[in-house]
Amino acid sequence: MKKTTLLLMAAGLGSRYGGNKQVDGIGPHGEILMQYSIYDAIRAGFNKLVFVIKPEHREIVERFCKDIKGVEICFVYQDFSSIPDFYSIPAERVKPFGTVHAVLCAAEAVKEPFAVINADDFYGEDAFRVMHEKLVSLEEGEATMVAYYLKNTVSRNGAVTRGVCDITAGKLTKVTETYSITVDEAGVISDADSGVLDGECLVSMNMWGFRPEIFGGMKDSFHAFLRSIEKGNIKAEYALPTMVDRMIGEGSLGVSVLSTNAVWFGVTYQEDRPSVAAELLKLHESGQYPEKLFE
Repeated sequence: MKKTTLLLMAAGLGSRYGGNKQVDGIGPHGEILMQYSIYDAIRAGFNKLVFVIKPEHREIVERFCKDIKGVEICFVYQDFSSIPDFYSIPAERVKPFGTVHAVLCAAEAVKEPFAVINADDFYGEDAFRVMHEKLVSLEEGEATMVAYYLKNTVSRNGAVTRGVCDITAGKLTKVTETYSITVDEAGVISDADSGVLDGECLVSMNMWGFRPEIFGGMKDSFHAFLRSIEKGNIKAEYALPTMVDRMIGEGSLGVSVLSTNAVWFGVTYQEDRPSVAAELLKLHESGQYPEKLFE
């Protein structure tokens, strides 16, 4: 069986959530969201897990990993040790440098086709199935992604950021990282820059599929980003959608968009937690997930 990796980005601080949402037990038996992704990914055929975490989270992740059988497991840290010497990190800087930085931290651990996901999102079983099917046949210069309808990814509890996609004949032609997307009581979705947005448009939820050759171009693009940061900016981050859009524009990457019947949900704010917990309970009660994910 061809080795395929699931890379879980779990080092974010979850500032809007008000805590470490990546390790918050939201499921009916204390499951954390990434456990559902792992369960679904293994069912789909993934046989290696790489966790990008903060050192203080390793113990809790190792604790639930002890029940996962038949897959290789690696841990890498997203910290400032991976930042090149040419960039001087401001003393006030606390947060890492975004999702491109997170993936690059795992470069030495990933030598096979891999999927990237956020640890604090629920992507659905079918999303991992279609991702794995495509991943094993990717050719050099190709990548893939699973997209979701914008209307299913907004929060009524505050603003969110989404990568709004332009798609032609099943190929991603542009992805625009769009900030401060909100939905009002009437269900109208909008953001400050673009105004009203179409809820039926497709967006990236950071479920990407890459070949390991991506790391070379990713490193070059990240270094260019670091050189572009204005002095004194302690919050600048480089997002995967921004990097992918740049590579598409340069002609160095082609990205297929996968269709799926999976439903996404996640927690951005503490107020999102009850509805997510209720959805997870329904999935267990319907038999889609067993009482214990790993035994």
